[in-house]
Amino acid sequence: MATAYIREYADLAVTYSKYVQAGAEPALADQTVTTSATSAASNAFNANTRLIAISTPAAQAVCALFGDAPVATTGALRLHENGVFFFGVKPGQKVALINVA
Repeated sequence: MATAYIREYADLAVTYSKYVQAGAEPALADQTVTTSATSAASNAFNANTRLIAISTPAAQAVCALFGDAPVATTGALRLHENGVFFFGVKPGQKVALINVA
């Protein structure tokens, strides 16, 4: 078991009138998902969430699936260990994660 961290954002950051490839702080919400060999879903995203960052566990790659009631499989989108990944999302949806070798 390991822990993945999810940070929810309403918008992209802007500096000097240019968009930055990062979420605008402060974030709307933070949550964690305990990953294992079984799919585990996040809580539903905030009503204003449009972008999330997923920080994967240091020693564990995971697969991710997005949706209203997602169930991740080892064939879903692979996220390597110890990384930060940004995704555009829909409010109210969730992300499910599962460990992969």
